[in-house]
Amino acid sequence: MSQASTPAHRPLHGSATHELDPSIQKKALLLDLVEQIRADLASLVRTQSDTREAATHEENRAEHAKDTRATEQSYLARGLAGRVEDLRRTEHRLSGLELTDFDSSDPIGLTAVVRVEDNETKSVQIWWLVPAGGGIEIRSGERRVRTITPAAPLGRALIGLSIGDEGAYETPRGTRSFQVLAIA
Repeated sequence: MSQASTPAHRPLHGSATHELDPSIQKKALLLDLVEQIRADLASLVRTQSDTREAATHEENRAEHAKDTRATEQSYLARGLAGRVEDLRRTEHRLSGLELTDFDSSDPIGLTAVVRVEDNETKSVQIWWLVPAGGGIEIRSGERRVRTITPAAPLGRALIGLSIGDEGAYETPRGTRSFQVLAIA
């Protein structure tokens, strides 16, 4: 089911109830996520600057035709500069993110916090579907919430499902299946 065909979602209100766990608050999760992105960005900017300086430093000038230190440093600096721009775009997208409150009858969409059970291992995980910044773990009280984007196989598989639905996605080790236990 595409997001366009899902019912209109209600904007998140401070007193919303969550079937998942009342201690999981999306606004706090978003603040933590943006804070982590900003910390990563600051660190990466410093690393990129140091790498750029190293690439142009006189000690890295080629001493002979097969000396590629400066070239390697410049490639690394260029790659880091691209990553810096990616993180800046991620920070911008998340800073303006409008959070949506989902109830038990709503299908999963962007900004849903979802508890799923792996059908094979029976492990239960909590995922937060965000437009950018996937792969980050955030603590909400005693709970671990992992971010995932719709670009990830599990993220794509979650879109449009509802509580009780089963889904599947491909991994390098084969197909993984899961059941949706809760949505907020």
